[in-house]
Amino acid sequence: MADPGLRVSLDVTAVPERPVGAGHYTLELASALDSRPDVDLVVVARSADRTRWQAVTPGAGLEAVAPGSRPLRLAWEQVRLPALLARTRVAVHHGPHYTMPERSAVPAVVTIHDLSFFEAPEWHERSKALLFRRAIRVAARRASAVVCPSRTTAEELARWCRVNAEVFVAPHGVDTDRFRPDEPEEGADASAVARLDPRLAGDHPFLLFVGTLEPRKDVPTLVDAFGRVAGRHPDALLVLAGGAGWGAAAVDRAVEATGLGARIVRTGYVPDGSIPALLRRSAAVVYPALYEGFGLPALEALACGSPLVTTEGTAMEEVAGDAAVLVRPGDVADLADAIDAELAHRPGSTSGDEGRRRRGLEIASRHTWAASAGQHLVAYRHAAGTGAGTWDAGTGPQPVG
Repeated sequence: MADPGLRVSLDVTAVPERPVGAGHYTLELASALDSRPDVDLVVVARSADRTRWQAVTPGAGLEAVAPGSRPLRLAWEQVRLPALLARTRVAVHHGPHYTMPERSAVPAVVTIHDLSFFEAPEWHERSKALLFRRAIRVAARRASAVVCPSRTTAEELARWCRVNAEVFVAPHGVDTDRFRPDEPEEGADASAVARLDPRLAGDHPFLLFVGTLEPRKDVPTLVDAFGRVAGRHPDALLVLAGGAGWGAAAVDRAVEATGLGARIVRTGYVPDGSIPALLRRSAAVVYPALYEGFGLPALEALACGSPLVTTEGTAMEEVAGDAAVLVRPGDVADLADAIDAELAHRPGSTSGDEGRRRRGLEIASRHTWAASAGQHLVAYRHAAGTGAGTWDAGTGPQPVG
């Protein structure tokens, strides 16, 4: 009889209808775990979300029983989830969004995506910052293992919290079937971006930001930097591709202050299928975030062969290294110089872009969701007492001691 694999429950109740960031991570991780023969996956979902998870994880057991609203869901996690875990007889439970059931007998693994709730709580609603600061402290003390997406985040966790858990670094992956440098068929990218805004299918070069408009992304600085160089590039556009998050009014004010509203394209939330086309057609992807736990949009840009401008001293530098142009966080002049240089480059021009492009594609090829799932499995085995991580200076599982 075949070994059914390690029985793991994965809490997907925090994934919204339109996932970004941590929600996207949870979707991709669930799918990758479901495909592994050495994992017997149980997915714990909201009761109204059964259909989605049946499609994402067709081979998994599904417990679609959690309530919908965040307050009820968080209470349910503490009161009802421990009994469900006992009934389903899982060996380890994974909370992929900071929280864990605190009174469960089942060993827990918790993903800590970043420490922004400690580093800069003003970037978040006060109630959310208080909630997740406590959750992170609990996980660091009481989880059997903690997963961080970057060494930067793991080091910050140790700086802010007392950490009793074993900490594993498991970088995110990128779907290189979708995020690739060549379009799936001729004309497909132009059609995809034209549906977002007809100007994007024309000859206008454009700078692209992809992500939720929220304070730590520092989009106002990008808007200001674009305003400084727009006169030298009268045909260029700035595309802000993402939904409005908490604090997005600062972006509105920055756009108004430039007087360039007609050249700043606000797409709102962009369907996943359109993002690779935007990345490939951009003159440069600009991700000026002040802080990230990993920075998946930067990795997706590299996978598409797009020129990337992002911030030094951050997790994005850890991922991209010298495959990106790095600027000082929050420095308008530095960012303006970088995007001015990218807009000045035209196809066939001589620059350092081709070398960065090759290095970016190589980096992206090493970051797969299958590899990420394998690194998570090391943490699960550690938590379940069936194995321990091994250090690999390359892309292997990385426990942090």
